[in-house]
Amino acid sequence: MSKTTLVGVSELSVIGWREWVALPDLGISRIKAKVDTGARSSSLHAYDIEVFSRGPRDYVRFVVHPVQRETKTTIHCIAELHEHRHVKSSSGHREYRPIIRTSLELGAERWPIDLTLTTRDAMGFRMLLGREAIRGRFVVEPGRSYLCRGLVPKRRKRREA
Repeated sequence: MSKTTLVGVSELSVIGWREWVALPDLGISRIKAKVDTGARSSSLHAYDIEVFSRGPRDYVRFVVHPVQRETKTTIHCIAELHEHRHVKSSSGHREYRPIIRTSLELGAERWPIDLTLTTRDAMGFRMLLGREAIRGRFVVEPGRSYLCRGLVPKRRKRREA
């Protein structure tokens, strides 16, 4: 991950328009995220979203398929419900989504973010990393990808013919 200095901005790390991230509190060790500075909120593609109460607190139970174009890998998650919020989707529709607060790892950094849960079937990425999550931490290089190291999956060996 390289560093840059911008006028009026302290030294920030540079990330690409897509990066490998982790959500360790949810048991997700690696998921590909699209970095979208046009989106205020971050969102996670989730299935079977169910809000429930345990004592005085509300929680949300959901399922994540962290690998793009593959549903065999399934992670069952439970997180405390932070709030519900109206969010404008990429198609312009307002949706009332559950919000959780969880830790995000990107490169060598780890910090808490708010994450909306929604079904992103029509979207190419299972996670969208919005500008609120990266504000003051990173600068995005839109022409490059995977600038952060550490979470990159091992490449499969090609079979010899």
